[in-house]
Amino acid sequence: MTNFNNTKAFSSFSVNDLEKAKEFYGQTLGLEVSESEEGLSLHFVGGNEIFVYPKPDHTPATFTILNFAVDNVEKTVDDLTQLGVHFQIYREDELKTDDKGIFHGKPKIAWFKDPAGNFLSILEMK
Repeated sequence: MTNFNNTKAFSSFSVNDLEKAKEFYGQTLGLEVSESEEGLSLHFVGGNEIFVYPKPDHTPATFTILNFAVDNVEKTVDDLTQLGVHFQIYREDELKTDDKGIFHGKPKIAWFKDPAGNFLSILEMK
């Protein structure tokens, strides 16, 4: 039986515009981004990578595809809002957010979308 214990694994997701994704992930979020013929690689601490590929008939994910653990959600929301990021406001159900888009539960979390409409989040892991 094949054992995946020693294989390198990575996640990937699609976008409809690779240039907009490169600008958003590289400039707005400040990630290290490299480009290849196939798409973009987002580089994270510890050598982790996520692959972003173009897809002409892209349909945005209806779930959170990428979570960023931050020290302070409120400050990060303020910083990203100044850069033009819009946070999701939820008024119903158990995930109600405040007017800035922050859910004050365990964990404290805020959701936003990339230019392709994929859901991302920032959260405090305290």
